[in-house]
Amino acid sequence: MYIQGIVHVLNGVGTLYFHKFHGVYVFTWNVTYGTISPLGFAQQLILINGEFPGLDINSTTNNMFSSMSGIQQRKNSWEDGVPGTNCPIALGTNFTYKFQVKDQIGNYVYYPSMGMHRETGAFGGLRIHSRVLIPVHYDEPANDYTVLIGDWYTKSHKELWGFLDSGRPLGRPDGVLINGKSGKVGAKQEPLFTMEPGKKYKYMVCNVGLKASLNFRIQGHTMKLVEMEGSHTVQNVYDSLDVHIEVQTGTAIISYTNSKGEASPELPPAPVGWAWSLNQFRTFRWNLTASAARPNPQVSYHYGAINITRTIRLVNNVSRANGKLRYDFNDVSHTDPTTPLKLTEYFNVENKVFKYNMIKDEPENTTDLSEQPNVLNMTFRNFVELIFENHEKNIQSYHIDGYSFFAVAVEPGTWSPEKRMDYKLLDAVSRHIIHVFPKSWETILLTYVRQRGHVEYQVGEMGEDVGSTALRQRSIPRKITEG
Repeated sequence: MYIQGIVHVLNGVGTLYFHKFHGVYVFTWNVTYGTISPLGFAQQLILINGEFPGLDINSTTNNMFSSMSGIQQRKNSWEDGVPGTNCPIALGTNFTYKFQVKDQIGNYVYYPSMGMHRETGAFGGLRIHSRVLIPVHYDEPANDYTVLIGDWYTKSHKELWGFLDSGRPLGRPDGVLINGKSGKVGAKQEPLFTMEPGKKYKYMVCNVGLKASLNFRIQGHTMKLVEMEGSHTVQNVYDSLDVHIEVQTGTAIISYTNSKGEASPELPPAPVGWAWSLNQFRTFRWNLTASAARPNPQVSYHYGAINITRTIRLVNNVSRANGKLRYDFNDVSHTDPTTPLKLTEYFNVENKVFKYNMIKDEPENTTDLSEQPNVLNMTFRNFVELIFENHEKNIQSYHIDGYSFFAVAVEPGTWSPEKRMDYKLLDAVSRHIIHVFPKSWETILLTYVRQRGHVEYQVGEMGEDVGSTALRQRSIPRKITEG
């Protein structure tokens, strides 16, 4: 049972067809330019079937889809939609996406991955539901809703790209959108969703913006977290949730069927500072008894009992080279070659295009910036400890295409080997995006078992054998305050 997506690109726009096989699904995407005014200023955006944001996609575990962020693409990395794997689809040509959503559940998004096109739309939500035979660990909701929040710029993607090329940062966003709309406190708005009193509803909340971390809350309500990036979580209750990628404000209205009058304009104060967010992050825990895409519980995978076979420490920096703003890991700033990396390997010409392992597993004491393809060779089935250190003043977000991993520790300061004593080795959440706080570090653990994985900056203000590890659960370290 699978779905193929065929993209035809004509005159700068295109049509994406999802053809039905075995009586499953049929989707037709007409991808066009259109003029929309999300913040009151007319902008040329990329629309899907005339809509912004694009349509929601619903699937079930083991169906197949086109390229989506967070989809693991088991045994196949040809469809992950980034420059290192895919060639851009030339005008007047087409490309067929085909791969399986295997052993995954959860909520994800799709979006364009080149040239900051995400700032012009063409993004939407994707849900992968559990199979009927596999129970979920919460009651069936009366309805579920996709909530796409994100900062927004009135400047075009070309202008923003030009800022970075000229050595300028993106600057402060012009506003915040919720499902493509902006609202003001106290202003009359049409409700995004309508609920019935006494019933439970599920909201899939995703930050699709470029830069700002956003705090999500529903006035007068608490929220129970049940799933995060494809993992069922311990069901903690929160007044608000930070959804990462300066905090800005946007509002939208949710009404009840028996509502009378307007929503109160009095909003509770938002949390202040990144330390609050870091401490909330530490409360997210894997639900060990819940099943995910398979009948067996999530705890069946004892990641904390696996010996670490390689440690890689990546320190991010920001600098300027030849008048352009450049970001790097360990003083190497990645550039995409003309031919995608995956194709050079397929045709055995990679030695003519790039060199492997231009950075060491530990950062070297140098300030010389090198601009070239930055490709690390991994050994099949290595269990890798990957440490991200952020010495900048802004939160940095990272995504690894085609992989999920366990975020086992986050702390202020600089990482050192004794920090392993505080790793969360039992119930860290399996996810595909992490956020490294200012002047802080974060460790993830993952197994390289499938294909190339691209470690990507989310565009923002930035745009060996270590022995065995015992399975243990340590208490959360002291509460962090900003200093």
